[in-house]
Amino acid sequence: MKAFISGCAGPRLLPEEAAFFAREQPWGLILFKRNCADAESIRNLVRDFRFAVGRVDAPVLIDQEGGRVQRLSPPGWPSYPPARALGQLAEHDAAAGERAAFLHARLIAADLLDLGIDVDCLPLLDVVPGVSAAIGNRSFGADPAIAARLGRAVAEGLAAGGVLPVMKHIPGHGRGEADSHHALPVVDADLDTLARTDFAPFVALADLPMAMTCHVVYTAIDPDNPATTSATVIRDIIRRRIGFGGLLMSDDVSMNALSGDYGDRARRIFAAGCDLVLHCNGRIEEMRAVAEAAPALAGEAGGRAARALLARREPQAFRRADGRAELLELAARVHWTPVA
Repeated sequence: MKAFISGCAGPRLLPEEAAFFAREQPWGLILFKRNCADAESIRNLVRDFRFAVGRVDAPVLIDQEGGRVQRLSPPGWPSYPPARALGQLAEHDAAAGERAAFLHARLIAADLLDLGIDVDCLPLLDVVPGVSAAIGNRSFGADPAIAARLGRAVAEGLAAGGVLPVMKHIPGHGRGEADSHHALPVVDADLDTLARTDFAPFVALADLPMAMTCHVVYTAIDPDNPATTSATVIRDIIRRRIGFGGLLMSDDVSMNALSGDYGDRARRIFAAGCDLVLHCNGRIEEMRAVAEAAPALAGEAGGRAARALLARREPQAFRRADGRAELLELAARVHWTPVA
């Protein structure tokens, strides 16, 4: 295996993509809306990827959060509330918020596992202290303690459904006003403020098996490099101060927050200390450049990857209709209604 995760172009695996995966052996595949036409085609795509790499347990990832980030969306799949709705519920009733967060994730896990998808890039633990156009209502809100409690409930809900969680965007994107898909966010908060707020939910969930970095510059820590390519952020903040010992993947290497060609980007990410590079857009020439730069997934990174997969559980018994009805009742308290 090589130390990268790849996307693919569409709802079916193309012959050149199958050959690429067989040759380059990415650790996993990530799916986007362009890959999700209907349930049968997704199952076939997942099957064909695992056949190409020759690993029946090769992880398949997706960003299925709820709100505006749902790769599986109506009418084919249920709609889910944004994280902010869960946060608002928790601000009024902590137990109800945590129950809703668990059900939210448990239902998503059932949707995913039906398709063969076994990793969800969730919970999002970014604390938004004011208004953030980049993260917005994808965040639970401004309270790091609520973010930690609801994040834990989401992680437990996914795990109970046989799906691995990936917390993001470590060590915190909430203060970054720019959208890293388009530009490089810069955060000028001092280290004490960051530790008290932005880092806190990640500290509380540092035992989770996987995390995704953010392409954000923290001027108080490393003014020259975003977290994803900063050895200082990864070593001193993510690994030491936050205490995260699990598998660390980059956010999407094709985002415009990063500069340089794709091979250079990937090499800088590995040099900084990420275990895996994530490439999402399915463009085959970019995929080849990332694969060429990716080392074998071995040593400490290989051990963390193996331990992450060992954290997968058999799904627990769950009545989906009952869980959906309970979630809708709880979400109605904050006036969220499902999209048809």
